[in-house]
Amino acid sequence: MAEEIRLDCGVSIITEKNTMVRSAALGVWVASGSVYEDGLTHGVSHFIEHMMFKGTENRTARQIAEDMDKIGATFNAMTGKESTCYYVKTLTSNIYQGAEILLDMVLGSKFAQEEIDKERQVILEEIKMVKDTPDDEIYDTISELVNKGNPLERSVLGTPESLAGIDHDRMVEYYRRRYARDGIVVAVAGNFDEKKIADLFEEKMGSLNEHLPAYERVTGPYSRSFDVKVKDIEQTHICLAAPSVSYTDDLYYAFVLMNSILGGSMSSRLFQNIREQKGLAYNVCSMNSFSSFNGFFNIYAGVAHENTAKTIHEIRHEVEKMAAHGVTEEELAIAKEQAKTSYIFSLENTAALMFSLGRNKLLMDRLFSVDESLEKFNAVTTDDILKAAEMIGNLDIYCGAAVTGKELDLEELINESKNQ
Repeated sequence: MAEEIRLDCGVSIITEKNTMVRSAALGVWVASGSVYEDGLTHGVSHFIEHMMFKGTENRTARQIAEDMDKIGATFNAMTGKESTCYYVKTLTSNIYQGAEILLDMVLGSKFAQEEIDKERQVILEEIKMVKDTPDDEIYDTISELVNKGNPLERSVLGTPESLAGIDHDRMVEYYRRRYARDGIVVAVAGNFDEKKIADLFEEKMGSLNEHLPAYERVTGPYSRSFDVKVKDIEQTHICLAAPSVSYTDDLYYAFVLMNSILGGSMSSRLFQNIREQKGLAYNVCSMNSFSSFNGFFNIYAGVAHENTAKTIHEIRHEVEKMAAHGVTEEELAIAKEQAKTSYIFSLENTAALMFSLGRNKLLMDRLFSVDESLEKFNAVTTDDILKAAEMIGNLDIYCGAAVTGKELDLEELINESKNQ
């Protein structure tokens, strides 16, 4: 059972203890991500994450890595659109030292200009790597298209142009605003001493600002758009997306289950039709992308150039059929078992559990019990699935992106798929 410790300094610690294991995972979650950036700071949240590994007043970059190796720890960080997480997993006896190293990184980074200039080049290479990976690039592109006009439009990595303008002063100013005590959640899972963890963070976190600045989210209306990038590649990668729901929406669980039935597994309708029956694609799937205030549903396929039109036609057929007729009780029962099994398996991994605890508290200010989540899945009906399917069941509202080796008009192909 997850529990919350509210420190006097204002930081929340979310814990879930399991004395049957001999390890623990701890994450420091920060309300810092690309949704909080603007044109002058685009990419700074991710940039700061990189800089946390580049040295503090107490440790060089090498010493950070060596000190983590000395305790046999796995550690890293990740930046998303709404959050940044610094995390460590190690033996129970070493988790307190791992937490101290993380705190040194998060609280004591020097942000040296020389290191900023070097790390900027590393991130530019990261951007190039994404652009050289079609299925990564196409996801960034479709996210930008379907979220145009709202803060989720901005990529996490930034652009070469925006990164060029980020220096020591701009980085430190953003850090001081976003790394505030009421915007930080510490999540801990596994076997550990709650008081030791609480005392450590109580002592250290007081140096940060107490409150996050006021934030007003500005969102515009959804508009359909398309983007096709032609490169020297052997396949056409297609991604289609439509607006859906947020983490907190009543239809969230219905969307999770609907995705499983439509394209989230090997037995799904898209996989069975497009790959198994017609042999049009090696990889075809659907995915949900949720945030605390918005979401989108997307469908991906990698196909031979000559099969692009046929694949889009079959995608249209499947989404329209589900919107018109829903799903069977048997399909829903299978999807529920898949979802519940995946959820329970994740709770048995201390790192995955820590990620779930931190994300839920930071983005939704909620703690979910196991029974509550299972009940939510069990309560979904075929009528709920139909409501979700109707939201994404018309391909004529979808944005479209393609990375391909052959010129094509994606909008025209989608329009023509109605008549095939």
